[in-house]
Amino acid sequence: MKWTERREEGVVIIDLKGKLTLGSGDVRLRQIIRDLLDREEKSILLNLGKVTYMDSAGVGELVASYTTATNRGAELKLLNLTAKIRDLLQFTQLISVFESFSDEAEAVASFTDGT
Repeated sequence: MKWTERREEGVVIIDLKGKLTLGSGDVRLRQIIRDLLDREEKSILLNLGKVTYMDSAGVGELVASYTTATNRGAELKLLNLTAKIRDLLQFTQLISVFESFSDEAEAVASFTDGT
């Protein structure tokens, strides 16, 4: 899995690309989130639009990342869920855990609005 980091209005946006799977993507995502939290980042947006595949380890790491961020006083939200990832999160009933957006500007504004 590859990733890039960018910033928009105080929100760190992580663009993920590739597979979020056991042994590679899950470990990398964990490291990304921990590094951001260690830098005291409080508004994190994960762009999943170019994630081509996610297995159960990827889902587990999303949940763990969300929990870690929340416990450290940060917000983690999702952007551009693919149909496959949306279906996976609905099937596992985790869709209600995550705040997700299809519009980046709306997602960024949701942090500054305090929602």
